[in-house]
Amino acid sequence: MSEGIFHDLKPHLIELRTRIFYSVMAVFVFFALSFMFYEPILEWMKQPLVDAMPKGTQIIATGVAEAFFTAIKVAFFSGLMLSLPVIFWQFWLFIAPGLYENEKKYVIPFVTAATMMFLIGAAFAYYVVVPFGFEFLVNFGSTIAVVTPKIGEYVSFFTKIMIGFGISFELPVITFFFAVLGLVDDEMLKGFFRYAVVIIFILAAILTPPDVITQLLMAIPMVLLYGVSIVIAKMVNPAPPKDSQEESDEEEEDKKA
Repeated sequence: MSEGIFHDLKPHLIELRTRIFYSVMAVFVFFALSFMFYEPILEWMKQPLVDAMPKGTQIIATGVAEAFFTAIKVAFFSGLMLSLPVIFWQFWLFIAPGLYENEKKYVIPFVTAATMMFLIGAAFAYYVVVPFGFEFLVNFGSTIAVVTPKIGEYVSFFTKIMIGFGISFELPVITFFFAVLGLVDDEMLKGFFRYAVVIIFILAAILTPPDVITQLLMAIPMVLLYGVSIVIAKMVNPAPPKDSQEESDEEEEDKKA
């Protein structure tokens, strides 16, 4: 029986491997291109921290290889950002065989919307959340000791926030996709709302600096996006009226009787 299951899954695993291969190749190509221009990219990434740091302080590298590995991190982050359309396209190609013909037409809107929402989330993090967070942390730390942040740790922290916000802003796109497939409706999302709020605040506490303002700057937009997702689900796959649902339940009970 296990051999039969593996035989059925084998074509899907081969297809998954193909889509992952193309996605990784896209990241690798853009990584190589980004590595050639990592210095201006790094300057752009450093700017929010530089603006928040007191005068006379600077960012340091304490290890011999820290500058090199920082360049690797910068190039990988840039390569990932530039590869987003390819990654989303490959994801769609993987699931497309299981869709109806009328659902396959959403490929370009899906790829475009998913890419744009990720970039909007990253931009919100860069221009709103990161400045607030670093302003608080740097000013708080400067009252205790001289602030000399390490470039490697900063880049790692920066990329985590940017990617976290990018992923969180995908919620409306994911909801639209699931609603098209009939997997969620507005009533399901409304019923899960209180649990979603708890999960959102937990994620905000994990992905942002340990200050309340920055956590709220992530949690509040995510709660609003959840509300937008409910509206999207209602437009795409509204829940049936309660009366008709009760009638269908009664019919099912009559059939069983």
